[in-house]
Amino acid sequence: MHIKSAVLDSLAYVSPPTAWSSALVEEKLRPLYERLKLPEGRLELMTGIKERRFWDHDIRPSEASAEAGRKAIAQSGLDASQIEVCIHSSVSRDMLEPATASFAHRLMGLGEDVQVFDVSNACLGFLNSVNMLSAMIDSGQVKAGIVVSGENGKPLLEHTIKLLLERDLTRKTIKPFFANLTIGAGAVAAVVCHESLSPNGHRLLGSVCMTDTSSNHLCQGDSSSAAGGLEMQTDSEEMLHAGVALAGKTWEKFKTTFDWDNETADKVVCHQVGSAHQRLLFDSLGLDHAKDYSSYQEFGNTGSAALPITLARADEVGFVKKGDKVAMLGIGSGLNCLMMAAEW
Repeated sequence: MHIKSAVLDSLAYVSPPTAWSSALVEEKLRPLYERLKLPEGRLELMTGIKERRFWDHDIRPSEASAEAGRKAIAQSGLDASQIEVCIHSSVSRDMLEPATASFAHRLMGLGEDVQVFDVSNACLGFLNSVNMLSAMIDSGQVKAGIVVSGENGKPLLEHTIKLLLERDLTRKTIKPFFANLTIGAGAVAAVVCHESLSPNGHRLLGSVCMTDTSSNHLCQGDSSSAAGGLEMQTDSEEMLHAGVALAGKTWEKFKTTFDWDNETADKVVCHQVGSAHQRLLFDSLGLDHAKDYSSYQEFGNTGSAALPITLARADEVGFVKKGDKVAMLGIGSGLNCLMMAAEW
């Protein structure tokens, strides 16, 4: 899909105030570590994640999303009254019904003529939403909208720690829960609009998508009434290789679609999983590691918010500069892959 007239007007994120180091997570799991004789430091060593961040209080995803949304609107050249669409795109949601977007919309103080809905697609939801909103702008349906995501992995991490301490698990049977220990929290929002409303906006060039639903069993999460909380189990090794294989196919399609090669992108921003994923992805696609900007070291995996938070931070510190061609490489369980091109 080529994007003709949509631009990214502003991108803002919220960093939760409290850091949970990987050492702290392991301290909470000390009885398990001692029983299974697991070496201290293995969590950071295997993932490269030094810490993940959480809010100090119970927070709904819509509250986090709305905070990022208000920040993005304030940073944009638009007034809140110009927003015509509000899409909530995170894995985390307030409840099954109504749409979490309806709560975020109210908290942001948006108007009554705004289209409000959720987009759910694991870690790919934010990019999917930007893609969808861009198509709505290109087709003339709307002139401007906002995509928000508020991810809070603290309940999942706390519940996982509880399960690991309560169940009689072995080194082998703890593996499906390991990915849960990398999950963090954060919020992000993007104002996307027609280029006529933001002449200096970051141009969205387009995207390509591919899917491999034969791998949809590799990472599955759901509420568990029996266990009394959210559970997620992941075959991390198989997920890593299947995800990178799908990314490889998508990258080839991406280069053909936009007439790019491996040197065209000045900067590359990926979904943030950990060091092993980042290394294998760049090596497999033949990309220069110097073009990468990462945030997993201090945020962990923040689901749909991971890639856009990383892009916002890359812009904030000047890693991404005006005129740069940026490749956004998104991968989500399912498996789904969406890669988007932009010119900063």
